[in-house]
Formats: sequence, structure tokens, C-alpha cells
Amino acid sequence: MLLLLLLLLLLLLLLLLLLLLLLLLLLLLLLLQLLLLLLLLLLLLLLLLLLLLLLLLLLLLLLLILLLLLQLLLLLRLLLLLILLLLLLLLLLLLLLLLLLLLLLLLLQLLLRILLLLLLLLLLLLLLLLLLLLLLQLLLMLLLLLLQQLLLLLQLQQLILLLMLLLLLLLLLLLQQLQLLLMLVVLQLLLHCYCYYYYS
Repeated sequence: MLLLLLLLLLLLLLLLLLLLLLLLLLLLLLLLQLLLLLLLLLLLLLLLLLLLLLLLLLLLLLLLILLLLLQLLLLLRLLLLLILLLLLLLLLLLLLLLLLLLLLLLLLQLLLRILLLLLLLLLLLLLLLLLLLLLLQLLLMLLLLLLQQLLLLLQLQQLILLLMLLLLLLLLLLLQQLQLLLMLVVLQLLLHCYCYYYYS
């Protein structure tokens, strides 16, 4: 029975290591997506600056047209130009508003990705703790096997070894309970990570 339990624990260790590798790959993908979002934010900021420069140029053109109005008194043509420039200004303002909305959406996506990364890191820590618990269980089972051999060889010290055996069994039960709790927490975190990633 103990050898079967050892084999099962080794299989669990392998599965947990595979899960850790998958989580690390997912973290790398999320980091790459975050970098791409940051680059997109920088490009949008550059576009905003360019639009602001265009607005300034249009304002300068408006001032020049006003000066020409005062100097040349060509009211009709200059009024048409003024109307066109005002329309251009309105269009640029609308573009600025759209870019600001897009920036806000990208910032929200970044926040969601950061939360997802934090959850994945917490999940990795819990999985490492679970691996440590499994290793402890393996060590305790090896100790149990050794103690059984000692019980077969040394019949004079049976009472002491039986007590030690009982203590080790109790420790194994406690570790198994703790392992089950950790696995439940890991499953819940995986579910939350999937929900965050799906809605983001």
C-alpha cells in the first residue's frame, strides 16, 4: 500500500510540475500582451500630441485670417475660410475625444491583465507549497517503511516504534488534509484567473 501511495504521489508531483510550466507560459504571454498595450498607449499619446500641434496651427491660421480681414476687407471669402477652419477644429476635437476614450479602455485592459498576473503568481506560490507538502509526505512514507523494517528486526523496542509510527501516521493525515485544502484554493484561483482572462 505504501509503495502504491508513493507512486501516486510521484504522479501528482509530475502533474503539478506540468501545471507550473503551463502557468509560466501563460505569464509570459500576458507580459507580452502588456508590452504591446504599452506600445499602443505610447503611439496614441504621440497622436494626441500631433493633434494638439495641428490645433495650434489652426489657431494661428485663424489669427492670420482675422488680420487679413482687417487689412483687406475681403469678408466673404475670409468668412468661408473661417467656417472651414472652425469645422476642422471641431473634427479635431472629436478625434481627441475618441483617442482619450481609447486610452481609457486600454488602461482598463492593462489593469485587468495586471490583476490576472497577480492571481497567477499567487497560484504559483500555492502550487509550490503543495509540491513541498507532497515531498514531505514522501519523506514521511519512507520513514514509515524504515520503521516497519525496524519493527520486524527489533522486537524489543516495539512499543516505542509503534508510538513513533502512530505519530507519523497522524502527521501524514494532517498533511493530506492540508493538501486537499490547498488544492481547493488552487482550483478556485484557476477559475478566477480564467474568468478574468475571458472577460478581459
